Order: sequence, then structure tokens, then C-alpha cells
Amino acid sequence: MRTLLSLSMTGLAVTPALAGELAVTVEIPKLEVAEYHRPYVAAWIETPDQQFVANLTVRYDVKMRDNEGTKWLKDMRQWWRRSGRDLTMPVDGVSAPTLPVGENRLTWDSAKAPLNGLKPGSYALVVEAAREVGGRELIRLPFDWNGKPTKAEAKGETELGRIAVEVKG
Repeated sequence: MRTLLSLSMTGLAVTPALAGELAVTVEIPKLEVAEYHRPYVAAWIETPDQQFVANLTVRYDVKMRDNEGTKWLKDMRQWWRRSGRDLTMPVDGVSAPTLPVGENRLTWDSAKAPLNGLKPGSYALVVEAAREVGGRELIRLPFDWNGKPTKAEAKGETELGRIAVEVKG
């Protein structure tokens, strides 16, 4: 008598390993104002339905005595509501000093946190800026994380200049 053994692989998904990097350009415009302060900037990834996925960077005044720079982080309201209020600053690999005027290029390797657990799919890069004695601005850029190179960019109106996201395969 012969018995057939059938193996079912349903429920198991094979996810391709994504190699490459995520590059983000954040332009801080030069503003001609009486009292200028560098903006605090947060960048994170979220799903198309605006569910928080991962923090990429939080730029604030890290040199203030007694960690007082954290006092104004809540001015980046969307970031604060999504993840900021749950963090204790500084966060290794996430928090850093404010960005200077001009184009600032930031990169993350897909083999390292926070991208190493990012599943293929559609996402949005969100960049939010808030400046003392200034305004607030938020830019959301959709991108696909699927191992294929892609680019997207937008231009802010006040606190942010050109924002670009590039996925390198």
C-alpha cells in the first residue's frame, strides 16, 4: 500500500531580503527674521493610513543643560502624538543636534534598525519641523519599500524647503 504525504505551505510567506538604503534630504531654508532659531525636526515612517511604523531621526537642541531641549519637542505635534511622548530622550541612533540651513542628507542602511524589520509595502516618509518664535510645517511623501529604486520629493512653504526620499535597491 502506498501513502501520499502532502505538505501544505499555506500561511507561510517568504519575504525577500531588501538590501540598500533609504536616503532623505531635508532642506532648512534661510529665513530673514529678527530672531532666528534652528528648527526642531522629526522624520518617521508611517503606513498609508497614518499608523506609526518607526522613527528615523529627531533633531533638537541636545546641548542645553539638564536636557532642557526636550521641553519643546512637543511643539512637533504630529510626531509627539504618534511616538514622541513615549520616548525618553536622547535615543541612541535617533536623536541628534538640530540641522543647519541648507540641504542635509540623512541615510539609513536597510540591514540596520529601524529599517531591518520593515516589510515590503507602501509607506510614507513624514517630516515635521517646529521653530521657536516661528512656525510649524509637516510634509508627507509616499514611497514603496519593495527592493526597487524609487524617488519622491516635495517642497515646503515656510519652515522646510525641499524634502526628498530615495530608496536605493
